[in-house]
Amino acid sequence: MLWRFALLATVAVAGWMAYFVATPLSLPQIPYEFTLRHGSSLRSVARQLVEAKILSEPWRFIALVRLNGKAGEIKAGNYYLENNPTPLQLFRMITRGDVSQSDITFIEGWNFRRMRQMLDENQAVRHDTAQMTEREILEKIGAQEDAAEGLFFPDTYYFSSGMSDLSILKRAYQAMQAHLADAWMERDPLLPYQTPYEALIMASIIEKETGRATERPLIAGVFINRLRLNMRLQTDPTVIYGLGENFDGNLRRADLARDTPYNTYTRSGLPPTPIAMPGSGALQAAVHPAATRALYFVGKGDGTHKFSASLAEHNLAVARYQLNRK
Repeated sequence: MLWRFALLATVAVAGWMAYFVATPLSLPQIPYEFTLRHGSSLRSVARQLVEAKILSEPWRFIALVRLNGKAGEIKAGNYYLENNPTPLQLFRMITRGDVSQSDITFIEGWNFRRMRQMLDENQAVRHDTAQMTEREILEKIGAQEDAAEGLFFPDTYYFSSGMSDLSILKRAYQAMQAHLADAWMERDPLLPYQTPYEALIMASIIEKETGRATERPLIAGVFINRLRLNMRLQTDPTVIYGLGENFDGNLRRADLARDTPYNTYTRSGLPPTPIAMPGSGALQAAVHPAATRALYFVGKGDGTHKFSASLAEHNLAVARYQLNRK
């Protein structure tokens, strides 16, 4: 009698499970989006599905996952459901990791402060760096540099919801390291850079000086000429960076005379760190500057510049494009 009872119980449980796994779930709405948190156990995942009103209770789903030997294969992330799935379809989705991805875009020319602000404002990101110093962040992502500025490659990064901001920063850092290494390998060996980091600093200045792709090599050529002649770079973006949050949008003559480590009017050579995130175009311009005799350039007011080989020629250009316009 006992074996018959056991057999009937086994058949009943099997039928109960078969009905459960094949019956579509009733979602709160269609389409429906839900998130599974990183580091969750199977029981935690089942509770999250109950809290999201996808499951009515957790135990049958836990049994389904365990019977399939997949308890350790559930993928965290953001999931998007376009119809009412069966528990079996839901199980397959979250063990395959069919996540819907979030994204964040870092723009060429942004500084590290703006980058952190963008991360902090993204609700899909887990904000692990909120209380970290810049030095602590660099240590966590394995960076050897002393300053974070310019170390991250501007691009769009896709990630599953709940991913740590440290993971995104590490990817952006590794991307910049790869782009910089490629550029350094292709450089003209006669350029006055001692390290790839110096090329990165130059690229950041080029990035801030012009948004015109065709002008970047010429801008680079002017700065390379000045470095070779031991002339000061005299570039406004470095001065503005040195002023930090004190800059009110209006660069004054007194600002140009105020000495900071980034004031290239008062100090020779490159500034101590990059001043922004350079993109691929600026990196390439830094290692492939145009062959030019120009030592000066001035904005024409339309986004382009007038390049000059002599101070007399430059003064005429300033009078024409700047003073007359004012």
